[in-house]
Amino acid sequence: MNLVERAKNITLSPKTEWPVIAEESTNTADLFKNYVAPLAAIPAIAGFVGMSLIGFSVAMLGTIRLPIGVGITAMVMNFVFALAGVYLISLIIDALAPQFGAQKNSMQALKLAAYSFTPAWLAGILSLLPSLSMLSLLAGLYSIYVLYLGVPVLMKAPEEKAGAYTAASVVCSIVIMVVFGLVIGAITGSSMHGISGLHGAHNSSEVSGALGDLEKMGKKMEEVNKKMEAAKQSGDPQAEMQAATAALGTVLGAGGTAEVVDKDKLKALLPETIANLKRTSIEGEKSAMGEFKISKADARYSDENGHQIHVTITDTGGSKMFASMFAWGMMEQDKETDSGYEKMGKVNGRPTMERFQKNGPSGEYSLLVGGRFLVETKGDNVDMTTIKTASAAVGYDKLEGMKNEGVKQ
Repeated sequence: MNLVERAKNITLSPKTEWPVIAEESTNTADLFKNYVAPLAAIPAIAGFVGMSLIGFSVAMLGTIRLPIGVGITAMVMNFVFALAGVYLISLIIDALAPQFGAQKNSMQALKLAAYSFTPAWLAGILSLLPSLSMLSLLAGLYSIYVLYLGVPVLMKAPEEKAGAYTAASVVCSIVIMVVFGLVIGAITGSSMHGISGLHGAHNSSEVSGALGDLEKMGKKMEEVNKKMEAAKQSGDPQAEMQAATAALGTVLGAGGTAEVVDKDKLKALLPETIANLKRTSIEGEKSAMGEFKISKADARYSDENGHQIHVTITDTGGSKMFASMFAWGMMEQDKETDSGYEKMGKVNGRPTMERFQKNGPSGEYSLLVGGRFLVETKGDNVDMTTIKTASAAVGYDKLEGMKNEGVKQ
C-alpha cells in the first residue's frame, strides 16, 4: 500500500477504491504505523504551528499565540486522541453492524474508520492559518460521505440501510470527539473548545439528510477528477489550473439549489441609517468559481463619536457546503469570560453566532436566513443590542421571502 496513492484514491475516487481496500489483507499495527499515524500527524502539527507560532487575530487584542508548552501539549494530545479515536470508532461501527443488517468484522471496521478520515486529515494543513481552519469542516463532511460509500462494501450493509448506519456511527463518534475535546481543553487550559461545542445539536436525521447532498458532491468530484486526469495527461499547465479551479468550485458549490439574486436587490435591503448611524459607503458584488456563485452587498455606518457598524448580506444560492463552513445548525456553544462571551445556536430556527468583547467594546452577530442568506454585522464602540438592531434592519422577513428566487427546477 502506497500512502500517497491511497490517500489520493480514497479522496478522489472512493467508489472504486473501497472494493480494493476490502480485499486487502493487513493488520492493526501496520495500518496505524504506515497510514493512520502519518496522516493524523498533519492536523496535529499544523494546529501547533498555526496556534502557537503564527497565531490568530482577535478584535481589539491583536495577534494572540498559545504558549509553546500549551501548544506542544495540545499537539501531542490531538495526535494520540486521533489514533485512539480511529480505534474506538471502529469498535462502534463493528458493534452497530447487526442492527443494520451488516456483517460484524473488526478488521474491516478498522479499515473503514481509518481510511474514511483521510480527507479530514489532509485538510488539517489548513490549521496553519487559524482563520482558515473552519474550511476543514468541508473535508470533515466529505469524510462522512466517504464513510457512507464504504459501509456497504466493507461491512456488507444493505444499500437501503447504509445512510442510517452511517448516521448512527457518526452520532456515536461525535460523543467520542466531545469527550476528547473536553479533556484537551481541561488539560491545556486553552481556548480550543470548538469541538466540545458539538453537543446535543446533532441527530441521526440531520446527518442522514446531509448524505444526499454529500453523495451529489461525491459524484461531481469523481467527474471533476476525470477531467483533472485528462488535463494532467495533456501536459497543458493552463488546462490543469482550470481543472483544479473547477474542482474547488464543485466542492464549494455542492448542494446549491438556486441562482443567486442580483447584487442590487441585496443593496436595496441596506437602509441609509441604522441605529442613528448614517451610511458612509455601500457596495455590491457577484462572483463565481465553477459551480460556486455568491452575490453580496455590504454597507458601513458611523457617526462623529467613533461608533461604527458594518453589515454584509451574502447570497450563497443555498449551497449547503458553503453554509457548513460555519458549522451552524450543528454546533451549540455558550462561553463567557471576564472580557466577553461567545454563543452559537439557533434563534427562531435560524442558525446564529455572536461574539462580544467588553474592551472596546466590539462584537459581531451573524445568522443564516432561509438557508441561503448570510447576514453578518460587526460593530466597534457599540453594544450588542445596537449590533443586533443593525442586523435586523435589513429585514429578515424580506430575505425569507426571497429564499425561493432562482431555485433550480
